[in-house]
Amino acid sequence: MLINSEGETLSDEPYSITAAARALRAGETSSVALVESAIARADRDELGVFLSRFDEQARRQARRADEERARGVDRGVLHGVPVAVKDTIAVADGDTTAQSVVHDRAWAAGRDAPVVARLRQAGAIVTGKTTTMEFGCGVPNSTEPFPLPRNPWDPSRWAGGSSSGTASGVAAGLFLGGLGSDTAGSIRMPAAFCGVTGLMPSFGRVPKSGCVPLGYSLDRVGPLARTVADCGALLAVIAGPHPSDPDSAGVPDLSIGEFGSVPCDLTGLRVGVVRRDHFPAGADPELAGVFDRAVDVLVACGAEVEEVVLPYWAEVIVATVVSATCEGLAYHRAVLSRRWDDYFVASRGLLAKGALVSGADYVQAQRVRRVAQEAIGELFDRVDVVVGPTAAVGAPPFDELVDAAGFQDDARLFGKVHTPYWNGLGNPVLAVPMGFGMGHLPLSLQIAGPAFGEAMILRVGEAFQQRTAWHRQLPPTFRTVAA
Repeated sequence: MLINSEGETLSDEPYSITAAARALRAGETSSVALVESAIARADRDELGVFLSRFDEQARRQARRADEERARGVDRGVLHGVPVAVKDTIAVADGDTTAQSVVHDRAWAAGRDAPVVARLRQAGAIVTGKTTTMEFGCGVPNSTEPFPLPRNPWDPSRWAGGSSSGTASGVAAGLFLGGLGSDTAGSIRMPAAFCGVTGLMPSFGRVPKSGCVPLGYSLDRVGPLARTVADCGALLAVIAGPHPSDPDSAGVPDLSIGEFGSVPCDLTGLRVGVVRRDHFPAGADPELAGVFDRAVDVLVACGAEVEEVVLPYWAEVIVATVVSATCEGLAYHRAVLSRRWDDYFVASRGLLAKGALVSGADYVQAQRVRRVAQEAIGELFDRVDVVVGPTAAVGAPPFDELVDAAGFQDDARLFGKVHTPYWNGLGNPVLAVPMGFGMGHLPLSLQIAGPAFGEAMILRVGEAFQQRTAWHRQLPPTFRTVAA
């Protein structure tokens, strides 16, 4: 059941993947009903969530899921559940546009990325492909010939990038979960701005092949959903090495189980609390209080907290930006030189910065990342997880995203988003709603763990959500699409 902040019942439908799985197994709903509801909501969408929809394919898959269940076949938590996929990730049902007029529509045509193939094997139903930024970089522009991804809490504001449509669609109830990708915050930023849960796995935990690359050494594919339990269910399916991705790691199998059956106890867990560099000038005035109350929740769960400082904070962020621009230019250089004017202003400006970086600069950035990885490893010898705000502000209005020339205004926005640091290091990070700031815009808690420590950060996030209800708060637009 979905209830808004005033206590009004907005829908009797399952509000999460795990709730849908329980209802399906109990015979209280059907996959056909879930998919038809998702299609009806998508028909009423005004948030620019989808770039393409697969309505008829989804209906066929829903009928098949119900038939399988009637025969006693249970593929797991995702069986018969509608999900969506960011349009930088290949899906056999349609083109991968990367939200660009430049991108070759024949790229990966007719093929599923490994993560999508794994979703299908688990019985998930892909309802469509969601909006992003061009090639997963830059910021949105209303002159682009694509839907403008809007924030479900205030459509005059950005949904965050670049997994915009997946986060916005989950928040507005157009599907129950989905996939995004994250090079410098592209899962966690939209999760934070849209008030949902997003997980960036460890580098190498999930194969990134079949996803249009931006930063070869930074890119991750991961889930967005309403709850931590949902993200855990999605991660359990898509994780694991794949021969098509040489960076996918042969680490031990991820075993996280299904959350929600027993209360999470964090007794003895050591939590490092980050404040330095996370409350800059211009931060939301409600942020400090919201964050303190979130930390108090973890203490109430039994955690032991101590203040920590993230090593080489500024240096790692610079190294991450240098790596992303150089690696992005390496992928786009040939086409960018021929079709400069066909790239959108913000994305071509970002990619062109890679040409200003020397080979020595790039190598030095990798050295910085390695030194910082060793230092963060030492920090995780002292604490089990690190928590801090995902961003210092709520979702910004569109007119704050670019400067007068139309280029991305990095200082105005991205100095207030605390996500790039962790891309440069490779650690897993979870973003969960922790309250509201000015204008009743969502604020988010970022929970980071040691490399391949997804089970730990999911446990912490689940404990937090068992004691709070921020992840169940619904935006005003939910009523619109549910009407």
